[in-house]
Amino acid sequence: MDPRYPIGTFTYSRPRRAEWLDDIEQLPSKMREAVDGLNDPQLDTPYRDGGWTVRQVVHHTADSHVNSYARFRLALTEEEPVIKPYEEQLWAELADAKSDPVEVSLTLLDALHKR
Repeated sequence: MDPRYPIGTFTYSRPRRAEWLDDIEQLPSKMREAVDGLNDPQLDTPYRDGGWTVRQVVHHTADSHVNSYARFRLALTEEEPVIKPYEEQLWAELADAKSDPVEVSLTLLDALHKR
């Protein structure tokens, strides 16, 4: 098993749907709370061996939500929307993901979730 990724198997449970929606709604504030007060060395620490840094995880979350936002809007407005994948590992290696302040992505998450 690859230790960089969460452990476990996804299983759908309709009764948990409301809980999952609440988790998504709370994500921007929980993410902000999780990194509040961290300094640059802490943000640049991998969250586990071989994994991304905390900074990369914050930026990846915003990237992922931007892609999800676009995919949902395409699904709502196109007869046969094409879901384009993206190379998230490569996005995490871009300069902004490795060095931009996390506030940039926290603000983006706030805005996306308000939309």
